[in-house]
Amino acid sequence: MRTGVFVAPFGELADVRVLAQIAADAEAAGWDGFFVWDHVQTHGSLEVADPWIALTAVALATERATLGALVTPLARRRPWDLARQIAVLDRLSGGRMVLGAGLGGDGRREFSAFGEELDPKARARLLDEALELIVELWRGEPVDHDGDAFHLAGAEVLPTPLQQPRPPVWLACRYPNKVPLRRAARYDGVFPISDDGPLGGAEVREILEVVAEHRAAGAGPFDVVITNHAPPDADRAAELAGAGATWWLQGFSDRPTLEGVRAAALNGPPQWTSAPSRKS
Repeated sequence: MRTGVFVAPFGELADVRVLAQIAADAEAAGWDGFFVWDHVQTHGSLEVADPWIALTAVALATERATLGALVTPLARRRPWDLARQIAVLDRLSGGRMVLGAGLGGDGRREFSAFGEELDPKARARLLDEALELIVELWRGEPVDHDGDAFHLAGAEVLPTPLQQPRPPVWLACRYPNKVPLRRAARYDGVFPISDDGPLGGAEVREILEVVAEHRAAGAGPFDVVITNHAPPDADRAAELAGAGATWWLQGFSDRPTLEGVRAAALNGPPQWTSAPSRKS
């Protein structure tokens, strides 16, 4: 499994210069990726950094780490704007961007406070249509589209991403829901979370079984991205990797401290790490 730092850019971590320095330190210490949450507001009236400005600073401060926001609720984004932001960042970073996408929720009133869509089924439809558009726009050719939510006539997004055929797309899933897994099977990975505690090898195997039922033959590598606030021990890490998890991310909850995140970055990834493995 590869390893990454996954931080909410809130409070002390809302300073993008600080995030960029932490990302540089993390990369130097051996972490494989650096990821940020995508939110517009959070509890306690804390400051919240824009993820794309943060990732721009991080891209300039690093050279090899995989980068992304986990996850972006596409129901509150215009897909052509996001397609362009990812494409430009992919070129700036030398082809290191991942698009993480999902429904999002209103626990922080990020939909209700701004007059966004509240119905989960409607957000799911917006997510599906937006994903299709983003992938099509990344090809760099004029796009005509007359959908339920979006209407494009000869629309172009240039430049195209550096990665071809596209940057990886990871879809969020709240385990054990199956519908998000069917969506993820059409793309490049899944970012599952659970309200019942950390996911283990049995859950990872179940996730991959569902994905395999709906994934086209020869569709290519598929990532399973696991995050926890506490590092797993060697046995659990081996269990996750053996089940097919390809990434483990060090999280810090929604109240990260500069001291805690910086220390984790400087300490480097857990010593159980080994060469990356990917499951097709």
